[in-house]
Amino acid sequence: MNYATQMEAARKGFLTEQMIAVAEKEHISGKELCRLMAEGRIIIPCNKEHKSIVPNGLGSMLKTKINVNLGTSRDMTDLEMEYEKVRKAVEMGAEAIMDLSSFGDTRKFRRYLTHNCPAMIGTVPIYDAVVYYHKPLKQITSGEWIDIVRMHARDGVDFMTIHCGINKETAHKFKKNKRLTNIVSRGGSIIFAWMEMTGEENPFYEHYDEILDICREYDVTLSLGDACRPGCLADATDASQIEELITLGELTKRAWEKDVQIMIEGPGHMPLNQIAANMEIQKTLCHGAPFYVLGPIVTDVAPGYDHITAAIGGAAAAAAGASFLCYVTPAEHLRLPDVEDVREGIIAARIAAHAADIAKGVPGAMDWDNQMSLARKKLDWERMFSLAMDPEKARSYRESSRPEKEDTCSMCGNFCAVKNMNRILDGEIVSIYEE
Repeated sequence: MNYATQMEAARKGFLTEQMIAVAEKEHISGKELCRLMAEGRIIIPCNKEHKSIVPNGLGSMLKTKINVNLGTSRDMTDLEMEYEKVRKAVEMGAEAIMDLSSFGDTRKFRRYLTHNCPAMIGTVPIYDAVVYYHKPLKQITSGEWIDIVRMHARDGVDFMTIHCGINKETAHKFKKNKRLTNIVSRGGSIIFAWMEMTGEENPFYEHYDEILDICREYDVTLSLGDACRPGCLADATDASQIEELITLGELTKRAWEKDVQIMIEGPGHMPLNQIAANMEIQKTLCHGAPFYVLGPIVTDVAPGYDHITAAIGGAAAAAAGASFLCYVTPAEHLRLPDVEDVREGIIAARIAAHAADIAKGVPGAMDWDNQMSLARKKLDWERMFSLAMDPEKARSYRESSRPEKEDTCSMCGNFCAVKNMNRILDGEIVSIYEE
């Protein structure tokens, strides 16, 4: 079968090797997967040049996946630490890794990822262009921006965030409707500044068809970036955010005309009561394309704990239809995360994703919880550790406070309800104090 992208194969009714793997993993029929991919409601980001990838599907009817952001900055250029973050992320079950490097030998790190990492790899070419050309922002040409997109595709990147929704019209809307925190997207602020200084149209919007041709050639999934995502609760669901989303919906249809896979990036900071409505707005305006959200972060006042604020919002978003959660670490808003921050962020995001899968009835999602509940009923500590989302932490907590009797924990001891119910239902005597 001759096809350029996973979407084209699905539209021709052909099950690729990647589709077969995803269908088996997700307990969905190949026929149903093919139908949903042909409609653009499920995607399998999988660049032809990324040979080490283990394919995963993204879609609201599948298990919610998580992405881990990492990469170097001017103040933190330790590549060995970034490699360790990658290893930890894969070990802890992250399905995607996004390289946000903004300093140093970015191509070396990117190629390391696409040559060695089984997770989906994402990048933001606009960051890399600033690093690669090493000249004032205003002097970068439209053609040079697009050339970096082509370079990332050749390097094997599976999905790219392209900030193509903030065109001149959206920028005008933004300036007319003042915000509390302006634009907080790094890529969005860069392209907005470039447009203001040059007076030119956003090259990612103006040359969108050329970008689609690149994506079709390598089967790169476009992650349509939310340059105008809200950076605080006060800016959520405002005119700029919705205006950009309307544009992204139009660009989604244009991508599908060329069989290019698409996902839409969503809000950052948002009050809890607005999340479900935003998911519905996205599904409507962007025609059911998978939604990729950062958080959402549901309160602005918890620096140091934003992995928790994001997990709350992420669970609500995924339960309401988001497909892909970008993790947030405790270091968010404060500094580049270290390896421990990455670990904490991954666990928080995985909890949110799993909670959402249970809420939306993903087949088999609650089996894991039922196994844990049975192990608890049996007071089988080793089984509990093996089933825990973070076995290392669960074991260390128990070891740090050993009980007098192994069939209890140091909180309840002989008052343990599970132990006493097991005994009384087995016809034994329960005396508690005399034991």
